[in-house]
Amino acid sequence: IHPVAEVSTVCRARGVWLHPDAVQAAGHVPFDVEALGVDLASFSAHKMYGPKGVGALYVRRSRAPRLRLQPQMEGGGQERGLRPGTLNVPGIVGLGAAARTSAAALAEGEPARIAALRDRLLEGLRSRIDGIEVNGDLGARLPGNLHVSIPRAEAETLILSLGGRIAISSGAACSEAGGKGSHVLRALGLGDERIYTAVRFGVGRGNTEAEIDSVVSAVSDAVAVSRSRSSAAAR
Repeated sequence: IHPVAEVSTVCRARGVWLHPDAVQAAGHVPFDVEALGVDLASFSAHKMYGPKGVGALYVRRSRAPRLRLQPQMEGGGQERGLRPGTLNVPGIVGLGAAARTSAAALAEGEPARIAALRDRLLEGLRSRIDGIEVNGDLGARLPGNLHVSIPRAEAETLILSLGGRIAISSGAACSEAGGKGSHVLRALGLGDERIYTAVRFGVGRGNTEAEIDSVVSAVSDAVAVSRSRSSAAAR
């Protein structure tokens, strides 16, 4: 989680517009455009349990000079001339419903519950797998995000060995292709060993403690098998 408010202060002092990508944050942590001082912000419904294929762009109107968007395509009176095409009404309604549900969950303390599940997951993995290292700051991160490197357990092999029983990832969907590993992890200064053994867990609204414990068991067993195979191959 980046210091957006501090960045905004620097931008405003220099007359620079600030447009953060808030897709991962919206619906999961408090995101107040006024408090953060952003000029634009992008959101997506599917990241807050809404339908895929619909998003929203917040545009500040109170700051001078007024920010005026330029259309990429001409036409579209129903979108103030900014975007032609038929409106995706089901998607728009779904985005609104997801936003309301997420706002209610935030008010009820859902982030704290999810963070507790994430911490339970980390503690469980650490108790059964030696050498686990957390990638990134453990405090300044989304409540449901856990990104770790598991030494001597190549991520892709580990995921395949789980056989689809658990939904985990070896990288972001938007990361570069070509097998070069995450450019973000490289920017953090991590070496190949950490990068190619890195996996990402996402804990969400529907998860339970029993599911977390099941994941710990399955992953630790898979890591043990992966390490034993690696040792045998080395011999």
